[in-house]
Amino acid sequence: MKVVIDQDKCVAAGQCVTAASAVFDQRDEDGIVVLLNGSPPAEQSEAVREAAAICPALAIHIED
Repeated sequence: MKVVIDQDKCVAAGQCVTAASAVFDQRDEDGIVVLLNGSPPAEQSEAVREAAAICPALAIHIED
């Protein structure tokens, strides 16, 4: 699994951090998503897929 984020689309809702805090964080200055791990382990795949699904800006893309 490879995770790609589009920071230009991000609206800083923070849903990704809530769903998968080991993979996503937010910048302190504006809340925009920061990718902590672009190739998360298999045990985090469900949480990462949930984060992508609930992102209101559709800023998270998953490549299998």
